[in-house]
Amino acid sequence: MQMVIILCHFLLVLSASAVGLGPVSPDQDACEPKHCKPGQPSVRYPFRLKGRQPDHCGSSGFDLSCNNKNQTVLELPRSVKLLVKHIDYVNQRIQVYDEDGCVQKQLQNLTLFASPFTISCLSVPGFYVEYFDSDDGGYDLLNCSKTIDIIDIPRGLMSDQKNKFYFSWTNPACGSCEIQGKGCRRNTTKALGIECYYIHMDHKGARMKLMISGLTIGSLLLLLSVIGLCWLHHLNKKEKEGQRKIEQFLEDYKALKPSRYSYADIKRITNQFKEKLGQGGYGTVFKGTLSNDVSVAVKVLNNFKGNGEEFVNEVGSMGRIHHVNVTRLVGFCADGYNRALVYEYLPNESLEKFIFAAKGENRFLSWEKLHEIALGIAKGIEYLHQGCEQRILHFDIKPHNILLDQNFTPKISDFGLAKLCSKEQSAVSMTAARGTMGYIAPEVLSRNFGNVSYKSDVYSFGMLLLEMVGGRKNIDVTVANESQVYFPEWVYNRLDKGEELGIDIEDEGHHKIAKKLTIVGLRCIQWYPVDRPSMKSVVQMLEGEADNLTMPPNPFASKDEKKPKKPINRELAAISE
Repeated sequence: MQMVIILCHFLLVLSASAVGLGPVSPDQDACEPKHCKPGQPSVRYPFRLKGRQPDHCGSSGFDLSCNNKNQTVLELPRSVKLLVKHIDYVNQRIQVYDEDGCVQKQLQNLTLFASPFTISCLSVPGFYVEYFDSDDGGYDLLNCSKTIDIIDIPRGLMSDQKNKFYFSWTNPACGSCEIQGKGCRRNTTKALGIECYYIHMDHKGARMKLMISGLTIGSLLLLLSVIGLCWLHHLNKKEKEGQRKIEQFLEDYKALKPSRYSYADIKRITNQFKEKLGQGGYGTVFKGTLSNDVSVAVKVLNNFKGNGEEFVNEVGSMGRIHHVNVTRLVGFCADGYNRALVYEYLPNESLEKFIFAAKGENRFLSWEKLHEIALGIAKGIEYLHQGCEQRILHFDIKPHNILLDQNFTPKISDFGLAKLCSKEQSAVSMTAARGTMGYIAPEVLSRNFGNVSYKSDVYSFGMLLLEMVGGRKNIDVTVANESQVYFPEWVYNRLDKGEELGIDIEDEGHHKIAKKLTIVGLRCIQWYPVDRPSMKSVVQMLEGEADNLTMPPNPFASKDEKKPKKPINRELAAISE
């Protein structure tokens, strides 16, 4: 808040400079017009109000003061004190009166020799003739002279004029400034000793504008600062809620006995993050070594991703799993905002690097090994769907998330998008699509195809199988033959016509393996979830003979022929996340 006040002050000064006004000097501020009380005449140069304005604010002999009733008083030589009714700065005259109703009684003591004022008593424009009743005796009217005797004057008029009296002054000649709407002030460098200035530039108007501008800018800045502080508070609160969520989860999770590491442990295990294995959407994977010389893979999660959801999903899912075809979670780190997951280290990395090997790279896996890998993945997914206390839906089955150990045994990894649900529930609700394009089931993108369920993982597995057979991405725009751009449809059409797969396979046994994997994959990628097999059926098909498999319905028929629209939402009602 102190910084906000400093910035407001800075902007106020900056605003003044921007409009060319500049700061008002203390002297000018002290000489601003004053009055004894509201309704009393405004006092400004050449006059000054004693006790309220410094000496330099007025000219010599133009001193005014305030009496005990806060009335404005003009003090003249020989102790003449008259009340001021009005000051005409344009015509340079001051109207005075006496509280007893007769100014003239004090004039007999007046000497104007040392005073800047004169008395105008001739009937000229702006003035009137001063007169006295002869019965009152003769008064010394100074430089006034008798012009005519008036015998009969109405008493009402006489009494009305007795208490109105004007003094005039000629120097300083500020009337010309006042006529122009300007102020007048002392200036010793000029011959006349005065100068005119723009009142709105140097007095209240300018300062009022500056004040309004400063307050406006300051208020805007303060508002932005408050909004910024609120937003930071919101982010901090959200982060703390995520942290509390993790801590509560870990407290409930102690029974599962994964090791918990501090962030200092993680840095020690990874040798200060020396060897990087890979980079994912949710974090970076480093190679590490535990104290018993066991190699591990450490995934350091991005602090700004998922508000803790990805961390809880992965630990909560993998901590429950004990299967040969699922990556083992060794431990985790939840140290403040630092989060990491520690897995068993798998030296052969991911399946993706073998089935999508670049030309010239010797990474080819035999068809027997590909079959073993496909069967191992299927068993791992079946375990997730049926073998755990709760059904685990992975939602990101793809070659990149299939890791291979030293014996090329496949292990499903990366449960950051996983969801847990009861085995009795065959559908889940989702607020947004999750997964990787090319492997996402149609119903995850549009509920017109059915409810999201464990069948969504079956679809992803089918796409993975077809990529294993083709040794390429299912969609490849670089192929020479346009009909081969989408491999699943191309290979279905060849099998449907009784043709060979079009893949370079010499051994008959290998051809049967490739055909089995292809047919199973095509069964898994049916558009509607109810037309796909369960993972248990998939395992049975992969363990059986290829000759016992029949071609599935054409999942691409809607492109070439009219296909009856299947009823949707045949599954159970969706449940909350």
